Amino acid sequence: MHQRSIIFILLFLFLLLGFKWTSTHYPIPQGWPAPLYSFQVNAYDTAQVRLGKYLFYDPILSRDSTISCASCHSSYSAFAHTDHPTSHGIDERKGMRNAPALFNLAWNKSFMWDGAIHHLDFQAVAPITGKTEMDNNLENIVLKIKKQQRYVQAFKMVFPNEEINANLLLRCLSQFQLSLISAQSKYDLVQDGNEVMSPKEKNGQILYTEHCASCHIAPLFTNQELMYSKFPNNARIDSGRYAITHLAKDTFLFKVPSLRNLAFTYPYFHDGHQPQLRAAIREHGSTIKEKYHLTEDEISLVISFLQTLDDPTFVFNAEHQFPKTFFRH
Repeated sequence: MHQRSIIFILLFLFLLLGFKWTSTHYPIPQGWPAPLYSFQVNAYDTAQVRLGKYLFYDPILSRDSTISCASCHSSYSAFAHTDHPTSHGIDERKGMRNAPALFNLAWNKSFMWDGAIHHLDFQAVAPITGKTEMDNNLENIVLKIKKQQRYVQAFKMVFPNEEINANLLLRCLSQFQLSLISAQSKYDLVQDGNEVMSPKEKNGQILYTEHCASCHIAPLFTNQELMYSKFPNNARIDSGRYAITHLAKDTFLFKVPSLRNLAFTYPYFHDGHQPQLRAAIREHGSTIKEKYHLTEDEISLVISFLQTLDDPTFVFNAEHQFPKTFFRH
């Protein structure tokens, strides 16, 4: 076959499958620290991002093909879930914890509310094999994917010299999640000199710096640590990190979440028991070891500042949403 004809056929397949030409440049926001994720091991690749997006939205990952990653991580909720406090899996099974938001994951040093996973490439194994979530196994998923011609073609295009396997699947899921960068909030625009804060927002930032910034450090607005958080009035108490280590010192330790996009990621806390931000701030101040008390007026000011961390550009980015073209039959 003529070389030019081969090039046109490959280009047609790229367009048909919805792929873009590969890019290996990871877009680090200006002024941010270097990512913790090792791109030397799994180089950033936009073709893998695209394939990972298909997998993220496909319920084929669950045992009965009813639950996808997106079932608990909606793009319109900053990849969290707002319909119910805790995650819901196959057969209407309910988990114990709220589905955390997914963004800026390249800077995370651990994953899950209890920090059980230390590498993004392996994080997806937990919900995939979890009995209350997808209740599946990687071997079964690979067999299911190999029966789907669209996936056979897609994997062949992205990994021309490798057979479909669990490692490639997990890498692609990581790549899509790595592409979820939230860095275009009003706060970010202020940092870049393109916006200014109102007096109310500035006063809220002063209070935030005094009471919150030691654990929720800019620009990620988390310190990536696990810290004490206990809500004794809950009917079902989660022991947190203790369930992983069985060490008394880890009882009720939970990962400090980012405070970006709070308007989109309710309900709050690891068990999702608090739907209101004002009440969450009030309750949090009385339950952590380093207790604080804010008046209602002060809470209003803090909320004004926290609203500058919301990033609608990220939340409503069409590039992150359901890939309709791939699933057209």
